[in-house]
Amino acid sequence: MKSNIDLVDMQTIDPRIIIDLRYATINNFTTKVIYSFCHCYLLRKVAYALKDVQDELESMNLGLKIWDGYRPLSAQKLLWNILPDERYIANPLKGGKHTRGTAVDLTIVDNNKKELAMPSNFDEFNEKAHRYYKGVSKEKIKNRELLLEVMEKHGFIGLETEWWHFDYKDWDKCLPMDIIPQL
Repeated sequence: MKSNIDLVDMQTIDPRIIIDLRYATINNFTTKVIYSFCHCYLLRKVAYALKDVQDELESMNLGLKIWDGYRPLSAQKLLWNILPDERYIANPLKGGKHTRGTAVDLTIVDNNKKELAMPSNFDEFNEKAHRYYKGVSKEKIKNRELLLEVMEKHGFIGLETEWWHFDYKDWDKCLPMDIIPQL
């Protein structure tokens, strides 16, 4: 494993991507602020891969909206204490992929910055959130499949239980971190 301190602010790589960090606010399933920084940090290579996703979506008059990126290990522990269910929250004893700067939670927006309809809300922990759930409209399935297709094309792997969660390839070669980014 290698050190991966090369965290960058996603907005410095691509300011077109909308950032709405839910865990920096109370607007999340915990109703608590989980971390104090308001910039989306990711490993540099992950940020550039997302820039490529944004470029492709923009050619379709679409774009990305990010809800979560790098998450310090201390924040992962807080989430685990609230919902200790490995289908939805990584066990901090195993590090977690967000703690490596290699995971991102996101969706697609239209050219008016409105989120496309998806099978569930962000952080809705039930079967509607699962990647292959079919009990929703064709439009929602089509939107979810578009997100998966474009993300996979640029090196991301989707999580089975959360349509919004993607891990960048080779995530397992990076170490978990407990760094609080400073502006």
